[in-house]
Amino acid sequence: MERIAEILRRHWGYSDLRPLQREAMASVLRGRDSLVVLPTGGGKSLCFQAPALALPGLAVVVSPLISLMKDQVDALTDSGVAAARLDSSQTADEQSEVVAAIRRGELKILYVSPERLLMNGFARFLGAQKLSLIAVDEAHCVSMWGHDFRPEYRQLGELRQAFPRVAIHAYTATATRQVRDDIVEQLRLRAPEVLVGSFDRPNLLYSVESRADDGLRQIRAVLDRHAGESSIVYCIRRADVDAVAEKLTGAGYRAAAYHAGLSDEARRNAQDAFISEEADVIVATVAFGMGIDKSNVRAVIHAGMPKSLEHYQQESGRAGRDGLDAECVLLYGPGDYGVWKYIIEQSESEEAKRIAMAKLGDIVAYATGAVCRHRALLHYFGQELEGGNCNACDVCFGDLELVDDALVLAQKILSCVHRLEERYGGDYTAAVLTGSREERILTSGHDALSTYGLLADEPKKRVRDWIEQLAGQGYLSKEGEYNLLTITPSGRRVLRGEETPRLLKPAAGAVRAATAGADSWEGVDRGLFDTLRVLRRGIAEEKKVPAYIVFGDAALRDMARRRPTTVEGFLQVSGVGEAKARQYGEAFVAAIREFCRNRELETDVDPDIKAVPKPTRKGSKARATVDLARPMVYERFDRGQSLDAVVDGIGKSPDAVLEYLLGYLREKKLASPEPWVDAATFDRISEVARVTGTARPINILRQLNGLVTYDQVKIAIVCIENGE
Repeated sequence: MERIAEILRRHWGYSDLRPLQREAMASVLRGRDSLVVLPTGGGKSLCFQAPALALPGLAVVVSPLISLMKDQVDALTDSGVAAARLDSSQTADEQSEVVAAIRRGELKILYVSPERLLMNGFARFLGAQKLSLIAVDEAHCVSMWGHDFRPEYRQLGELRQAFPRVAIHAYTATATRQVRDDIVEQLRLRAPEVLVGSFDRPNLLYSVESRADDGLRQIRAVLDRHAGESSIVYCIRRADVDAVAEKLTGAGYRAAAYHAGLSDEARRNAQDAFISEEADVIVATVAFGMGIDKSNVRAVIHAGMPKSLEHYQQESGRAGRDGLDAECVLLYGPGDYGVWKYIIEQSESEEAKRIAMAKLGDIVAYATGAVCRHRALLHYFGQELEGGNCNACDVCFGDLELVDDALVLAQKILSCVHRLEERYGGDYTAAVLTGSREERILTSGHDALSTYGLLADEPKKRVRDWIEQLAGQGYLSKEGEYNLLTITPSGRRVLRGEETPRLLKPAAGAVRAATAGADSWEGVDRGLFDTLRVLRRGIAEEKKVPAYIVFGDAALRDMARRRPTTVEGFLQVSGVGEAKARQYGEAFVAAIREFCRNRELETDVDPDIKAVPKPTRKGSKARATVDLARPMVYERFDRGQSLDAVVDGIGKSPDAVLEYLLGYLREKKLASPEPWVDAATFDRISEVARVTGTARPINILRQLNGLVTYDQVKIAIVCIENGE
């Protein structure tokens, strides 16, 4: 492990390990089979990559997608690791060169697809080499119970026979106990060490909203909270992807569409634009994602309910892989269940259909429930949340309210289902309860039922939502092709008053997670961060690699926090290893020196000496404190104090103080931003704003290309709007 520590420092710039990484690496070093389940962003790849460099021989990694293999190999080579891949996208000459490098013993890590690995000739060729380990990445693909089962992965059981003396290690981010057992059985692992990390991702802020119309307004609200940053919008159907992407593009967002109905070239262009940060938003079906190792996705929005909780955990888990705060929003509509049920019944075998329908019921329960989102996800995967409040979901933030008389309300709905003889679906039942005068109801005589119009004071959509919530909590079930409602045994207990469900109503003035992630910016100069992003993008374009392979956002934030002016200091940044310091150190240090000199910023800051508050998630209690502090902060602005002076004076983060200032400017209706933005800078921003508009500050920032900071743009926009 001492050797591992040196490898981590030299190649990846890490000084410590995440939970279970040490144990997983120790299994590899001992040559014992293992199954490692760590959440997305938990560092699974490092569990076999670092030991591969410490062991003699070649490590073989099985991966399901070419794009995933390419990204992994690009990242490894950029960190100074001798790695390569073999796949069908390479030319014959490229493949021959890789094979020659294997023969010469020059490679430490080789990525291959399951099909290639098990080709007789290739398996024999590898059998003649010195192999250090075999790693099966995305191992859930081997199980029918997994969320992304791939038949070709079933063949990997032959690895044990083909390489009897080589340890096999399986890695996945998403696996219930049933899937874990199936992986062990299918891969024929020998007495494996099974390491299961916490499925909790505390840096993700989960929320569920009832989808309004096409959900576009809600999608835009989330994207605007993360302007200029990477976001993914998932849709169920291809047509929805095309429609949402077109509307977002028309509204000025840099969005691209991705689904299986597009040409290979169109999908590749969309993916490349997203990875290279030419597009901020990618709108996609579930066909997009597994091959993307992009660490700085700040929001994942599901415009419709996904197929299962495994899918949701995997897809939402693509946000915040760098450990920084990110937002995950699920927009749920009653029709989502029917869409997925139809898809499942059309395309699955009987066994797979039974499994998929059970999983669909679980995600409906999640979407319609009122339990802490982190707690619900953990419980599904057989774990429990420590503590009573996650402070990272809509339920714990208090964004949701429970109906006061839920028992009576539920009894009215269930009674109507009973009066309708359990022969109708949710939409019809809601129409009867709200007193609809539709011809079909009058013709059937259902306007004469005692339950007709019982909820006439409520909008039909809200009643429809309550029906879904009762179904999600198991009090109603949906039967047959038309999803006819039937009352379950627990539903009959509700009718007898023996059990009370939890029904939600929209919260009045709900507090959204608009300030999510402010604490992860503690001590970071936002202007310097933006400048370093531009530099990173230029280097990535020149090297033809994704921007996050050069450096992740977490590394850039640490640079903008420490502001090193020497390559030696640059090596202290988290995520900077020796290989990257050699390649990029001078360029980044020069940019940092120039930026700090022009703005008279302190440089070579050591967070261990100049204490930076430990990031903590803001809950409703923290927001209440902010409100109490406002008069004191505004008084300082009245005296013309700078943002830095206010930060030092009240002990709040720069982002929190900026929000105070924006509120102060709006409240005072000030049309001049001085002294916080000088007149020349304000004129420059105003000139660009006349062309681009003020709706998306990031567009102004891009036009001015580093001449101003993001904070200056936001301050100026408020004053521009005040003067209109």
